[in-house]
Amino acid sequence: MVEKEEGLKKIKEDVLNLKDSPLYADRVKNKYFPVVGEGNHSAEVMFVGEAPGENEAKTGRPFCGRAGKVLDELLESVGIKREDVYVTNIVKDRPPGNRDPLPDEIALYAPFLDRQIELIKPKVIATLGRFSMQYVMNRYGLDFELDSISKIHGQVFSADKFKVVPLYHPASAIYNQKLLPILKEDFKVLKTLI
Repeated sequence: MVEKEEGLKKIKEDVLNLKDSPLYADRVKNKYFPVVGEGNHSAEVMFVGEAPGENEAKTGRPFCGRAGKVLDELLESVGIKREDVYVTNIVKDRPPGNRDPLPDEIALYAPFLDRQIELIKPKVIATLGRFSMQYVMNRYGLDFELDSISKIHGQVFSADKFKVVPLYHPASAIYNQKLLPILKEDFKVLKTLI
């Protein structure tokens, strides 16, 4: 357990000092925090989003804005406590203007996610949105299963050490109310895997 705590602390330090990142100057200028991740360090379920939004960058906490409220509601709908899961993003700093993360930003930050997965050893990785779905499925040998998120959301894929469940990003339900019941249905799948 000490090794895990130290490893996660080291990841946070490394992200804090990532001056090579094109997002670092923006973080410093805006007095933002990197959003490394939070939750149970022995979680069975790890949620991987794309990149932090403004609320997250201001607090250093993942999914603490409107999308976070949707995530909390979805977890509650299947009886999973937020403190029992681990929540993170691929990109740990906020892209300006809340734009999508760029491929080189994903490439730069993804090794931190890989280290988090290695330390936490979740049974299930639930990807939130298409960028995290594409990265996780490509990285862990499921590229042959990859399709659009609208086709494979809520399905379970087996990687070597864990299951992967692609999910719509909770923010999508804010902009399209018809996705909320779909997300709730998909979250039931998570409950069957833990």
